[in-house]
Amino acid sequence: MKNMHKAATGSWTLGNNPTSSAVRNSCHPSLKMFLAALSFAYFAKALSGSYMKSTFTQLERQFDIPSYLIGIIDGSFEIGNLLVIAFVSYFGAKLHRPKIIAIGCILMSFGTFLIAMPHFIIGRYKIETSVKASVNSTNSLSPCPAISAESSKAGDRPSILPSTGCERDSSVSMWIYVFLGNVLRGIGETPVQPLGISYIDDYTESENTALYIGPVFGYLLGSLCAKIYVDIGNVDMETVTITPGDARWVGAWWLGYFITGTITLMSAVPLWFLPKSLPMPVDKHDTSCTPEQTRFIRGSQSMQHKFRPEEPANLYQMAKDFLPTLKILLGNPLFIIYLCVTIIQFNSLIGMVTYKPKYIEQHYGQSASKANFLMGAINIPAVALGMFSGGVVMKKYKLGIMGAARFAFGTSLLGYFLSLFFLAMGCENAKVAGITVSYNGEEGLSYHEHSLFSDCNSGCLCSRREWDPVCGENGITYVSSCLAGCTSSSGSGRNTMFGNCRCVAVTDTHSGNLTATLGQCPLRDSCEKIFPYFLVLSVLSSFIISLGGTPGFVLLIRCIKPELKSLALGIHTLATRTLAGIPAPIYFGAIIDTTCLKWGYKMCGGRGACRIYNTTAYRIVYLGLTLGLRTVSFFFCILYFALLKRHVKREEKNAVANGSAELESVKKEESSTVHCGQVILALDCSPDRETHL
Repeated sequence: MKNMHKAATGSWTLGNNPTSSAVRNSCHPSLKMFLAALSFAYFAKALSGSYMKSTFTQLERQFDIPSYLIGIIDGSFEIGNLLVIAFVSYFGAKLHRPKIIAIGCILMSFGTFLIAMPHFIIGRYKIETSVKASVNSTNSLSPCPAISAESSKAGDRPSILPSTGCERDSSVSMWIYVFLGNVLRGIGETPVQPLGISYIDDYTESENTALYIGPVFGYLLGSLCAKIYVDIGNVDMETVTITPGDARWVGAWWLGYFITGTITLMSAVPLWFLPKSLPMPVDKHDTSCTPEQTRFIRGSQSMQHKFRPEEPANLYQMAKDFLPTLKILLGNPLFIIYLCVTIIQFNSLIGMVTYKPKYIEQHYGQSASKANFLMGAINIPAVALGMFSGGVVMKKYKLGIMGAARFAFGTSLLGYFLSLFFLAMGCENAKVAGITVSYNGEEGLSYHEHSLFSDCNSGCLCSRREWDPVCGENGITYVSSCLAGCTSSSGSGRNTMFGNCRCVAVTDTHSGNLTATLGQCPLRDSCEKIFPYFLVLSVLSSFIISLGGTPGFVLLIRCIKPELKSLALGIHTLATRTLAGIPAPIYFGAIIDTTCLKWGYKMCGGRGACRIYNTTAYRIVYLGLTLGLRTVSFFFCILYFALLKRHVKREEKNAVANGSAELESVKKEESSTVHCGQVILALDCSPDRETHL
């Protein structure tokens, strides 16, 4: 027995293992194929997940829905995942795993196609505009129709939106298709990670690159599609009067879903033809993992290659042992406090990431295309580099459990202090007459619908519901050419020019024909100067916070008994998805909705999507909620430190009592956990996860 133990322990040392190099280089061809296929599947799901987040602004405008409904759509992925995760994780491991993963990829692709379906059901996107659509039209509608004797008051002008098809659109909310499609995506994604990892065990590092490349390409695809008009190919672009920077612009969001759905469907093909199990080398692990972490793989195998045995399941015994095991796990105060910290921080992270592109659009006046490009080209690479660098630091300096805790807390605290500077990087509200400034140009106006009317447009029959902004020569935006008091127009499409705008004359000292052009006025120069600093700080804070990702996750697997680690990881995933992944986007969106100043209106009546926000209030609630949650988490971190310190002292005393040999074993296990924890982190906390970066 001692000889066997000696041989086994000797196999963990690279220098003493003559076959380790051969084993590493003689990887089974089917395993290589599976690694490639699983990497493709990981890339596909990361691509579609990040693309989904990049389209939230487009979906909000297309379906005329508020932000909190976007949060419900975002959380629907987690709902679908939770519906089947227990069933798939348990029974899927006993079935043909590559085929189960392939079926999951097919379901993901069908869900992605379902999300795109409403585009073909609801018809062409209708823009709120009073500008004549035809380039060849010689008839010019008056921007300021006179009030007739039958009109009782200004504001009785009917909406410029056509009412045809109202009954059809009101019968069903099209966003339900997106919701159901995302639920189906969540169901399909479930087997990819747990079954893929159980199939290849510690070969998981091979597909980590796909986890980071996928989100990058997802946001870049979102940037490209956001530039393309939603009805491209069905309309003459010369007749489209809005630009990608307009609050009413909707890009070709459906096109990206067809692309990502097709790629996901393609990823299922190679997985379908792989074998159920593979010959597995006994000595495929090196010194990076402890015997406890690899015992479920090695078992009692003594041959060089052997197929994984299929153990019969004793459901009764498993059910009988589950509750006592769960009681032991939940009785661990370190685990409970760690769970509280991660749930609170994940709420902050998920809410922040979900609405960050929208924040860039609304606060800094950037288009959806540019916001998505910046997320994909700058932010996500910074997160990936931070997580990788954190693992390198742990491995190089061989940080123990207390060192990992200090490193994770230090980077999180430094990132928190850097994030406080975001509060100072604010832009002033855009000057919109009747909403943020008076028609005399005085700021600080308290908006209400009647404030849109003034003496300068009192002779016009204008609608207070419309949002068809024009920019006056005075640098003030007016909700419509009618509310600007314009009485004439020339040109067509995007080149339309409005003249004799009486409201512009109120604040403009120029004489002659006062004009206004289509679209909102650009933001002030001071805001343009702040934006680059915002980007630099965003990249720096993302990198620093991500540095603590790997050490932070190691704390979970290091303070749990080996036989409880699988259950602890499962409870951790369940808790973070249920208590953070689902609710965070909803309540973040609901709070953001409270800062809206001017809502759009649906074709059949009712409130639609927000057209303009109070940027100051938006900044305070968005950043305040993000930073506030992290502040609360730090109080739990302090408590965790105190418990961890006591735990380490107790472990050291036990190690001393058991002799120096046991102490050396503890140190080796602590050091080796760095590598194995890094692998697990990359799989559980990677940027491709649907709820966070």
